[in-house]
Amino acid sequence: MPAGQAITVLLADDQALVRSGFKMLLDAEADITVVGEAATGAEAVTLARAHRPHVVLMDIRMPVLDGIDATRQIATTRGLQTVRILILTTYDTDAYVYDALAAGASGFLLKDAGPAELLHAIRVIAAGDALLAPRITRRLIAQFTAARTAHYTAEHRLAVLTHREREVLALVGQGLSNDEIAATLTLSSATARTHVSRAMVKLGARDRAQLVVIAYQTGLVTPGPLP
Repeated sequence: MPAGQAITVLLADDQALVRSGFKMLLDAEADITVVGEAATGAEAVTLARAHRPHVVLMDIRMPVLDGIDATRQIATTRGLQTVRILILTTYDTDAYVYDALAAGASGFLLKDAGPAELLHAIRVIAAGDALLAPRITRRLIAQFTAARTAHYTAEHRLAVLTHREREVLALVGQGLSNDEIAATLTLSSATARTHVSRAMVKLGARDRAQLVVIAYQTGLVTPGPLP
């Protein structure tokens, strides 16, 4: 996203009060503009096509079309490749986080997150990064991929990567940033970023979040005991 450009956000939640609260918070920020509100997943898809926002703040549980299917439709629509989707979830009840990431979401946030966390998440997603660093994200990804890892054949999928790209993919899967990867492998940040980008292209990953999913699916990163 060009520097200095306002971040455009589409709100998708079936509760009007929730949308209103988010809108008031976001409109108070000089660098964020709300361009639309959707009460259903279907409306979210329609408005995403109309406005092409930088970020869609997407609830999972919505009528007509749920947030996961809406995410999948947006992620696979031509012309919406740059739209980033931030899923809102409740850790204790939403068992769909993995599916949302696999569908094309760039990250997710707990619904009880504070205003500062929400604003930070939107800015991180808009900048093209995935919201994967927080410990809670690794917990959820580990939990929801644990039962699926056995269904994928690692070597077939990873054969397109070089040895270095595999190393980088494993570190991305552990939630490391490009700078942290560079420090771990004694590379420059630019080189680490290049390896991440090449891995994304070779694996057909939409963004960094997709690389994390692939790292778990293929067993490069294995879910450990949840803290």
